[in-house]
Amino acid sequence: MNGWNLYEGEELAAWLKRQTNNHARRESTETAESVTKEGAGVSAAAIADVSATAAKASAEVAAEAADSASAAVETDSTAGGALATAAPEAFSDPGAPANAASALASADGEAQTLRWLAAMQAASVPALIANVDTSLRALHREGSGVTLPISVGDREYGDSYVFSPYTHYVSYAREELAMLESRAARAALGALLTPAGMLLKASRFNRAVQVNNRLLSTNLYPALSAEEIREAALLLLRQYPDRSLIFRSLNPRTTPLYIETLTALGFRLVPSRQVYLYDSPDKIPSKARWLLKRDYGLLEKQGYDIVGPEELSAADAPRLAELYRLLYIDKYSAHNPVFTPRFFEIALEKELLRLHALRARGTGSLDAVLGYYVQDGIMTTPVFGYDTGLPQDTGLYRMLSAVLLKRAAEENCLLHESAGAAQFKRNRGATAEIEYSAVYDRHLPPYRRIGWALLSPLLNRVGVPIMKKYKF
Repeated sequence: MNGWNLYEGEELAAWLKRQTNNHARRESTETAESVTKEGAGVSAAAIADVSATAAKASAEVAAEAADSASAAVETDSTAGGALATAAPEAFSDPGAPANAASALASADGEAQTLRWLAAMQAASVPALIANVDTSLRALHREGSGVTLPISVGDREYGDSYVFSPYTHYVSYAREELAMLESRAARAALGALLTPAGMLLKASRFNRAVQVNNRLLSTNLYPALSAEEIREAALLLLRQYPDRSLIFRSLNPRTTPLYIETLTALGFRLVPSRQVYLYDSPDKIPSKARWLLKRDYGLLEKQGYDIVGPEELSAADAPRLAELYRLLYIDKYSAHNPVFTPRFFEIALEKELLRLHALRARGTGSLDAVLGYYVQDGIMTTPVFGYDTGLPQDTGLYRMLSAVLLKRAAEENCLLHESAGAAQFKRNRGATAEIEYSAVYDRHLPPYRRIGWALLSPLLNRVGVPIMKKYKF
């Protein structure tokens, strides 16, 4: 029996209200229990030690389950195809519970996902992200306590790439051609994009369901077992039989089980970009540590204070939106998600992201902002911006990056730094990974499959070498 349930519309609103209330009650109970334990003389250190031991044991079981995950894939023209015919025993370790991996799912991560969905439901997505016109659904597994945001697209070819695959692979790609040093390569690839765009539109390329899509540049995934991933995909294919199914933001380092499971089920792996991951400071070269120390020292030299979320208010929201826009929209690309002032206001109120800013001591002005969230020990920063009108030698980007890396170290997180500023990130110890979208379209007619069928080999054979060579 499939343990996933899909919620949308009014049903989603009612379900989110129930879930939010349940989480609030659990947090209240846990707080009371904590106070009781402290009164009984149980030290916080002892509790942390027990929790760490349990987490380590669960991780070892999950790793064993991941090692055994494989599937026999058969081509099938019906909805679900290989997913429906794959042998169930291939997705779980008989010696471990089927949901061993999902036991690692963070309660904090789930609570944050519910807050995110509730905000998007209450205010509407376009009110918070101006260039995304959709509404999110929720896929929830009761036993695991895991919720995945779901987006359903059709013809939104002008929307941000976080929702529109067409924008990512055509519109955004056209802008990035300018980064190529070879004029011939720019001309050749540019000439390909126009007919490619026409072909993708003809194949109804955007008619897709995207799984775990928060509508952010990087979507972090909760820990699920192979069987849970398979069941989620199967349910969505049955619910949306005329759409392709996409898992964005996958890479071999942070989501190896997702990649292994989905490819075994017949998903195509389509490269999307090169991303950068940053380990703790003790795992990076000494020169990188020196650069980070120097960057952080600029705060005192240039006269800036770090302002945490508790010191920011709704009155700061327009300025925070402006700082993000100056860098990510005006300087980088209009295809990035356009977060509105209302987004920043709600993000502060509902803790959708942990927002930090840099305030100039001399003027009192907020001149830079970052916003991050954490899922199962991995941190990513969908909001990052600064006042690009100030002199470059002020070093706002360097200071803001140093603050972010320090936050990741303090929270003991692997930092997913997304794409861009490749050399800067490499110099400070980040390592590169190719990011993929896993796409299932085997149940669709041939004309609907042609776009992904052409993109996958082209990007794997040509796109990936270019990304690695030019360090996109």
